[in-house]
Amino acid sequence: MKRTIVLGVIVAVGGLSIAAAAFQGAPPAGRQGGARGPNVAGIEKVKDNLYMITGGGGNTAAFITDGGVVIVDTKLAGWGQAILDKVRTVSDKPVTMIINTHTHPDHTGSNEFFGPMVDVVAQENTKAYMQKMDAFKDAGARFLPKRTFKDTMTIGKGKDEIDLYYFGRAHTGGDAWVQFKTLRVVHAGDAFAGKNVPLVDTMNGGSVVDFGKTIAKASSTLKDYDTIITGHSTLMTPADLKEYADFNNDFVAFVQSEMKAGKTAEQAGAEYKIPDKYKGYGLGGALFGGYKGNVQTAYNELAKK
Repeated sequence: MKRTIVLGVIVAVGGLSIAAAAFQGAPPAGRQGGARGPNVAGIEKVKDNLYMITGGGGNTAAFITDGGVVIVDTKLAGWGQAILDKVRTVSDKPVTMIINTHTHPDHTGSNEFFGPMVDVVAQENTKAYMQKMDAFKDAGARFLPKRTFKDTMTIGKGKDEIDLYYFGRAHTGGDAWVQFKTLRVVHAGDAFAGKNVPLVDTMNGGSVVDFGKTIAKASSTLKDYDTIITGHSTLMTPADLKEYADFNNDFVAFVQSEMKAGKTAEQAGAEYKIPDKYKGYGLGGALFGGYKGNVQTAYNELAKK
């Protein structure tokens, strides 16, 4: 892996923090929300200086650094003020950086709320997918990622170090993994949304067949962490991540056995049941065709191999 190392504090130019503070403290006319957000988010302390903000889409991480607050994912449109309200309960520093784990609007929807001067970072494929979204066209292009990475990137140093990784296709083709090194915490985005059959967006590069392989690669590569912030569920552990890799690989093995038996994708979808050993797992949501859609996607992908 080629590694890009960005040395120094998260905000290299002091004026950025000042400008962000002025924008985020300005009257909200013409911006999402009101004096306080119209939506209510929850906040949970994960480790010192690291919080998980729930509600309104994907789980947002708020990391308080010397240079400002770094947030991972910005929920749905209209939730920017709610995020900021919760940040203000633990820090008066401005939000100076956004890391988007992937392209979906429940994770990128409130980028614009924090202003065009905020540094936005994402995996290079995610930026390409975001450029196709209406929210990021024309004037919205100001809120696209300003910096991208291919495989890895390190931001900051010491207690403020953040390591970014891309392990391959899963939920989308640009899922970023965010590791807060000294705090031993990883934000997995929707590559690990929760203990369910995953939603897979093939239009944005996702893959059912590669999903388990990608999770297994993350599980074997990531070191020195004990807590995972998931995309939409509760905090998890490294053991949960390894199990999730097995779960997804077993799903593909089931599809392969059904194909070998001459079953159609429709028949296989009707027959699929979560194995007993994965107690507490669910079938997931209905987006992208739900678990039956995953069966069809796996059929399509395996037919090309």
